[in-house]
This record gives sequence, structure tokens and C-alpha cells, in this order.
Amino acid sequence: MQFCDLTRQYKTYKAEIDEAIQSVIDTSGFINGKEINLLENELAEYTGVAHAICCSSGTDALLLALMALDLQPGDEVICPAFSFFSSASMISLLKGKPVFVDVSPIDYNIDVAKIEEKISSKTKGIIAVSLFGQCADFDAINEIANTHGLWVVEDAAQSFGATYKGRKSCSLTRIAVTSFFPAKPLGCYGDGGAVFTSDENLAQKVKLLRSHGQVERYQHQLIGINGRMDTIQAAILRVKMKHFETELYTRQLAAGLYAKLLNGHVFLPEVRDYNTSTWAQYTIGLQNRNVVREELQKKGIPTSVHYPAPLPRQQAFSDLPSYDESFEVSELLSETVLSLPMHGLITKEEVEEVANAIISVTAEAQRREGRIEPQRRKE
Repeated sequence: MQFCDLTRQYKTYKAEIDEAIQSVIDTSGFINGKEINLLENELAEYTGVAHAICCSSGTDALLLALMALDLQPGDEVICPAFSFFSSASMISLLKGKPVFVDVSPIDYNIDVAKIEEKISSKTKGIIAVSLFGQCADFDAINEIANTHGLWVVEDAAQSFGATYKGRKSCSLTRIAVTSFFPAKPLGCYGDGGAVFTSDENLAQKVKLLRSHGQVERYQHQLIGINGRMDTIQAAILRVKMKHFETELYTRQLAAGLYAKLLNGHVFLPEVRDYNTSTWAQYTIGLQNRNVVREELQKKGIPTSVHYPAPLPRQQAFSDLPSYDESFEVSELLSETVLSLPMHGLITKEEVEEVANAIISVTAEAQRREGRIEPQRRKE
């Protein structure tokens, strides 16, 4: 069993993917080939925004968004304490200051009730991550931002395809970003990402910044980066887009079966009533996480920990005041979360195998350690 079975996915779509790759090779359009523009149009239409700008990674998408928003040295940007490193590190890369906010124990996204207390005269914006495939509460976040004159970026690296109150992730803020890292719900065969916006000025700026600020060949209007997506990656993503909704449905079925089988045995993830999740990860909570993980590994069940340390505890941020601040929920999650196998072609039998192994292992671990079992969720 694989945690995310990309080999199975390739074999399933092999003929289409091979043809798409070969077509790029045949035309030698490796950089800025026609597949880039076609994919951008498809991504924009899917999310309901005016512009989707493909780039070289989800991290570069964040960087480009912050550059387009003109983040300056010393500017403060609010971001969640529990997330992948790049959601905060790109702020620091531009000499800004990440200001961390603890997350909600319900959906693991930024705790909206704790945002305003972190806003200062130096605050310029908010990066809200839609973690594990579920959107943050963007109506509430946007309202706070509008009150204080701030911009908002949705970091949708894990939530492309999710919905919030009937609207698509990547369309919920003035500018949003996603990642096409291979293990994402929609992944390419290397690094890739995209920036989404309906703001014409921001879109044009991002397009310039991703290619050294060029308005035309060797004419540079801005200082930018080489942040282009390879055409082959775009071709692969266009094939996978055809099957994306079917894979999302499979993920939903798998998540529902995990919840049914594991209810009362572990702490289960929750999806807000107004949300749908892509289930980029199916992440449970365990008091004895490390013991259970080791036993599952012995049984051939792969797992992953997203994430073993809150961002404010990373050495790279040790110069910030938040290094010594308490982030109760983030710290608890870093000690208890465990992500289970999940992908768009996972089978009912595989989910049952994983769930049965967890039930067996957790029961034995609880007997040994005298742990209290989680309460059964009401249906």
C-alpha cells in the first residue's frame, strides 16, 4: 500500500499522459508552450476567477502574490501557527514579519476570533491557509481585513477543488495561490503552482514578475524571478483535470468510510457545514500517536505527520517574539495528528485495511497505557 499511489494513477491514465507529454516533445515548446495558456484558461474557468497564472511551484506562487501586493521590509503579515513552512517563510524572504495566530481545534484553520488582537499599525495583510483540503472562514476573515484596510491571500495549496458556501477555493480572496506538487489532489510530475485573481492589475503584475519582469524579450519593467511552469507539467495537469472531479468523489467516499469505521476510536477531522473538503490529507488525532504510527508501519500501513512542529517553533523564526509565545491548539496538534493513506484512486478495501489496523493498534496501545478512548461522534 502507498500513502498516495501516484503509480496507480499514472497507469490508469497512461495512454493520455504519454500522448500529452509526447505532443510537447514533438513541438519542442518546453517553455511557454500552448499548453500553458490552455491550462490557465481551464483553471480560471473551473475556479470562477478572471485570471489563473501558472508558475513553478506553490511556494513561488506565494512569493509572486506577495511581490505583486508590494510587501515591504518590516511589514507584518498575519498567518496561522500550524501549516507548512512556506506560508510564513515567503513573508520572511521578502523581509516582512510573520505574525502567528493559533488555529481552530475544529477545522485546524486560522482561528478567526484571534486575528484582530494580532493586528498592529504595521500589519498589511493576512495569509489564511485552507488546511488539509478545507477552506478557512473567508467571509469572516475578509470582513476583518476590510475593517482594517488589509489584503488577504488564500493559501489553497491543499484545497484546490474545495468549496466554501458554494464558491470554489481560489476565488475567495483578492488573490489566491495553489500548489500542483505531485501528491496534491491535482498534482503534476514535479513542482508547479498557480496564482488566481480577478484583479486585472494584479494579474498583469504577477505575469511580469514570474518571468524576470519582462514586458517583452530583454525589456524588464520590474525585478522578478524565473517562476514559469514547464509546458510538460501543464500538459500533464490538463489530462488530470479531466478526471479530477471523479477523483474528488473517490476521496469523499474514502473520507466517509474512514469516519464511519474509526468513529469512537480516534479523534476525527470535521468539515464545517458550509464547506466541502478535497481531503488532501485525512488527518486523525491520537494521544499515543508515535506508538501507533510505529505499529502501523510494522503492518505495512504508511502514515505521515503534518506537521510535527508549529511554525513559531521553527529555528528559522527564532528571532521573532512569537518563538516564546504559547500556541495551545497548534502545539497539541503537532503532538497528536496523523495523516492516513488518501488519494483519488484509493479503494474501499484499502480504507478498511487501514481502519482495522488502527482500531487494533490503538486498542492495544490504550490498554497498555491506560488511555481514555475518544468519545463517539454523534451522527
